[in-house]
Amino acid sequence: MKILVCITNVPDTTAKISFTDNNTKLNKAGVQYIIGPYDDYALARAVELKEQQGGSITVLNVGEAESDPQIRKALAIGADDAVRVNAEPTDSYFTATQIAAIAKEGGYDLILMGRESIDFNSGVVHGLVGEMLGIPSFSPVMKLDIEGSTAKFAREIEGGKEFLEAPLPLVLGCQEPIAEWKIPNMRGIMTARTKPLKVVEPVVVGDMATLDQYTLPAPKGACKMISADQAETLISLLKTEAKVL
Repeated sequence: MKILVCITNVPDTTAKISFTDNNTKLNKAGVQYIIGPYDDYALARAVELKEQQGGSITVLNVGEAESDPQIRKALAIGADDAVRVNAEPTDSYFTATQIAAIAKEGGYDLILMGRESIDFNSGVVHGLVGEMLGIPSFSPVMKLDIEGSTAKFAREIEGGKEFLEAPLPLVLGCQEPIAEWKIPNMRGIMTARTKPLKVVEPVVVGDMATLDQYTLPAPKGACKMISADQAETLISLLKTEAKVL
């Protein structure tokens, strides 16, 4: 079985974010990057499937050279080789187009990725890739088993879980608890240095969106303390200020 795992290179969740050039570019100075947490779950399950059934895992990233450390980490965790599309992932459609192009060429049985990246959180790349390849896509997948040429999986839906079966090939967006994150050991780190990392140029895609500017969330306001005997005041504030009712 050939598995393609798509990973993102995203700022650590603890990183302090700021912008430059009139709020049109992320200020990358001092920002620590990680593999997208949901992609980590996808990679961990791919490694487990490879250990159970054999096969190979290719890691794919759409990004520039700054992504290489995260790609090498994925190789250390258990992927066999990697491909990096040498381009900044400008939007979901662009990213999906690059993934679909690599997937068509590689003939993969299973394409795994996180349910969404944690920077832009669009959550649509897996669906776009499935449409471009003409194969089913499902997300968010919480459990996955492969029996022969059939995938048996569970995904989260509003109010519960849905249990499904579908023939390979498939595109799946993953989330916890599909697997536990894996930490590369010393042997994996050493062997990752010699595993192939192929860098390819992107497929040309027309601009589907233009960026106006980035803005930070509004700062948290002061906490208001309401005494227990002022329920009407609390309800009024929740309606007019917090706007949660």
